[in-house]
Amino acid sequence: MIQKKILAILFILLFNFAGNAQSKDAILGKWLNASGDGQIMIYKNGDRYSGKLVWLKNPETDRGELKRDSKNPNPQQRNRPLMGIQILQNFIYLGDGIWEDGSIYDPKTGKTYSCKITMSNNDRLNIRGYVGVSLLGRTEIWQKVK
Repeated sequence: MIQKKILAILFILLFNFAGNAQSKDAILGKWLNASGDGQIMIYKNGDRYSGKLVWLKNPETDRGELKRDSKNPNPQQRNRPLMGIQILQNFIYLGDGIWEDGSIYDPKTGKTYSCKITMSNNDRLNIRGYVGVSLLGRTEIWQKVK
């Protein structure tokens, strides 16, 4: 009886350890943004996490040209294609499904915001962009692309 309890406890500890070890990189992969018009590939660079735009529902303008980063505050970058631009950058995993200290770029406005990412389950990310403190911001929910 005692051996079964010990085995059960060891199994639970092992399961929790394995879950925590994987949770750091659970953010990796493709995510569909809240509007459904873009997919962002989140990748790891060293111990930091970033993401780039890899798919657009409508990648071309009405004139058949590739959409450009026309709202970028840097005039030298306004002609670069939207496809492939870095949207998320420099996130650090803090544990418990939380990535912080990064930023998010909004190509629709050309603005960059501080950002916090939380994972509510393996298929959903809560992306909170803000100015100053996290209370002054907006949260979007991104879905994992299968």
